[in-house]
Amino acid sequence: MPWSAERALRVIVYTDSTGVGGAEISLEHLVREAPAAVDVVVAGTSRPIVERIAAVRPGARALVVRRGALAHAAAFAALRPDVVHLNRSVPWATAAAACAALSVPDTRLVTVDQLPLRTTHAALLWRTRALTLRADVAVAVGRVSARRVEDFYALGPGSVVSVPNGVPPVDAVPSVPSRTGELRVGSLGRRDPMKGYDVALRALARIEGVRLLVHGTGGEAPRLTALARALGIADRVEWREWISDRAAALGGFEVLVLPSRTEGFSLSLVEAMSAGLPCVATNVGGAAEAFDEGRCGLLVPPDDPVALAAALVRLRDDPAGRERLGSAARERARALYTATRMASAYLDLWTQAVSRPRRPRLRVPPPTP
Repeated sequence: MPWSAERALRVIVYTDSTGVGGAEISLEHLVREAPAAVDVVVAGTSRPIVERIAAVRPGARALVVRRGALAHAAAFAALRPDVVHLNRSVPWATAAAACAALSVPDTRLVTVDQLPLRTTHAALLWRTRALTLRADVAVAVGRVSARRVEDFYALGPGSVVSVPNGVPPVDAVPSVPSRTGELRVGSLGRRDPMKGYDVALRALARIEGVRLLVHGTGGEAPRLTALARALGIADRVEWREWISDRAAALGGFEVLVLPSRTEGFSLSLVEAMSAGLPCVATNVGGAAEAFDEGRCGLLVPPDDPVALAAALVRLRDDPAGRERLGSAARERARALYTATRMASAYLDLWTQAVSRPRRPRLRVPPPTP
């Protein structure tokens, strides 16, 4: 039955991820902050992930779906949602769920790309393009990401909507300066080449008076540990496990550094901004947008340890400047990049989608390649 304002909007939020990263945490924020009038069903193929996300919202249902478009089509048809909201960790994810959503009458499809990546696999590229063009609304997290997804998949200018990721306000305990007088610079993220921690280590090796603390795990851990030793800075680098208490983690930093080679709209960046930390980030993804083109944080080119080192020295030597940047960052994050604001933006998109005629549905969902 087509949706009307007289009943709750039924939304399936879907992820096919099997692990927890920024994309899944962002979805948790959305599920938690979606208006009470929305009937939320959390769906996916991984029971631990689905149940974890559903648990953040009292009354949200968890739906674990068997793999394959036919199983997804049967599950979605039984629920008859108004909207299927696909949270794509990469643009070519969630294909079975997209095909299923397109097969259900009166259901609108919303795709959300958390990372603006391009696949070199021809079949995946064309499948991603076809399914995104069939969506009622295509979203990416930030203006830069939206334009990149449009370009990478030949979707057409202005076809992808920008909705920046938002976070709950973070009230970090103010950091106490280290007894050695060294500036404590920190980062939150998995140890993966995409995150650029090797660049941060090479920057650190060029300067004195700065320590680096990274919370996160990943396959690059042995190589990064060896690189720190080789650069002679192992005594100024500390690696710790991932921590879910963001206030506690950020409270241990005086500056946040994000040396990534690619990003969508970094959650750790806006969390640090919300906590009032001065931030240094590479000019990728949504960093320039978050920083208001450099007015609320320092931007450096990716893969440039010299520029990163210079930015860290600037902050090391200017405590008043750190205070000004942190205050400006906090004000901007709490005005623009909250989870509540993000959820409101998605509610607007969902209601706009169900108010428009939908595109022709797929009669028979194709099998997942």
